[in-house]
Amino acid sequence: MGHAGAAAAAVRYLRSTGATIPVEPLPRPELRCVGEDERAPVDQTEFRRVLGTFATGVTIVTAPPEAGFACQSFSSLSLDPPLVAFMVGRTSTTWPRIAHAGVFCVNVLAADQGDLCRAFAARGADKFAGVPHDPAPATGSPRLTGAVAWIDCTIHAVHTGGDHLIVVGRVEALGTSDTQDTPLLFHQGRFGRLQD
Repeated sequence: MGHAGAAAAAVRYLRSTGATIPVEPLPRPELRCVGEDERAPVDQTEFRRVLGTFATGVTIVTAPPEAGFACQSFSSLSLDPPLVAFMVGRTSTTWPRIAHAGVFCVNVLAADQGDLCRAFAARGADKFAGVPHDPAPATGSPRLTGAVAWIDCTIHAVHTGGDHLIVVGRVEALGTSDTQDTPLLFHQGRFGRLQD
C-alpha cells in the first residue's frame, strides 16, 4: 500500500469513528540570517553543479492584479488537504506583492514557453506586456494562456528555509490545457522537453 496509502486509510478510519485528532501548533520560526558559524562546508558552485543534475519542471507563479515570477522549485505537498509548495528567494521583489495578495496561481509551462520563462525571470520589466491571460476562477490570479496546467491557490503557510521562503498553498481550483502539450523542463542550466 505504501506510506501515502496507509496514511490515507488511517485518516478515513479515524473520520469514520468520529475521533478528533488534537494537533499542537508548531512554534513559529524566528526570521534571521544564517550565521557564518552555521554555514556547511559546501562550495556554492559545486552545490549548484550537483543539484543541477536534477531535472525540474518550470512554472510561473502569478498573483493579482499582475505580479509573477519564474519558479522551478515547485511541488505537490499533500492530498488531504490539497496543498502545494514553492520556494522563493528572500530578496525577490515580486514575493511581497504575492504575499500581500494572499493568493497565487501556479502556471506549468509548456515546452515551447521558454521565452516566457525568461521574460518572467527578468527584473524590472513589465512581465505581462503582450502576455495573454485570464483570471483563475477562485482567486483571480493571472492564468497564462498556453500553460500545460494551472493550480489556483490561497496562501496556507510560509516557512523559513535558509535564504529562501517555503510557501505552502491550499489548492482551490486546478486544471489542464486541452492541447495536452508536453511540459518545459530545466536541466543543467538549459531548457529541454520530454522525448518519446
